[in-house]
Amino acid sequence: MSAPASVDRALDLLDAVADAPGPVSAKALARQVGCSLSTVYHLLGPLVARGHVLRGPGGYAPGPRVPALHRSFRRHQDIGSTVAGLLPQVRRATGAEAYLTTYRDGLITVVDTTTPPASPPDPFAPGPETRAHATAHGKVLLAQLPRAARHRYLADHGMARHTDRTLTDRARLEAELATVRDRGLAVSVGEADPACCCLAVPLPGRPHDAPAALSVLLPRQQFPLRHTEAGAVLLRAAAAIPAAPE
Repeated sequence: MSAPASVDRALDLLDAVADAPGPVSAKALARQVGCSLSTVYHLLGPLVARGHVLRGPGGYAPGPRVPALHRSFRRHQDIGSTVAGLLPQVRRATGAEAYLTTYRDGLITVVDTTTPPASPPDPFAPGPETRAHATAHGKVLLAQLPRAARHRYLADHGMARHTDRTLTDRARLEAELATVRDRGLAVSVGEADPACCCLAVPLPGRPHDAPAALSVLLPRQQFPLRHTEAGAVLLRAAAAIPAAPE
């Protein structure tokens, strides 16, 4: 196996370990990734040695190096303690899980969340966000981008339909983003996930900072009763952060 191919396969294995609900066996990884058992052991060896993967009696799991990588990622995204501290505040005030999402170098990424690790699967788990046109946090970030950067993002990532409510028309999305800029608040009602609704606001920052969005997730059946209060909490939280001088 050539070096680039082996690196690619090793990353496939790392992703499979990270996405698994619990420890996963080497045989299961071989089936999932489509390689031999000996290749799995060969490629996972260095990942275990470096702490990216942990090998235990039940199989392979994310290793002790992962939290340090996440802290480094947050640092490179310019996520300071003030911004990070907003998440638990918003969670307490709304009773809804809170999220921090950023845009950098053509990518929109959910950086952090208050969702407990042992909770059911999170529809907006930390990681790359490929449904920006269908989520409130994605709309907030797209609305902040210059038109050329926004068009480039949508051309690169598309506007896939996730539910019957997903906006897939560019002109309609542009009209909604204009409203988001005017209101300072974005809403998605069952557009990315039929069971979920989200609200988001932009966070102030310097022009060279990664644009950031603060959001909350509400079950769709609770949205009519809770969205007004949740939106107000988000707006107050964002307003409490002073915009840094240029």
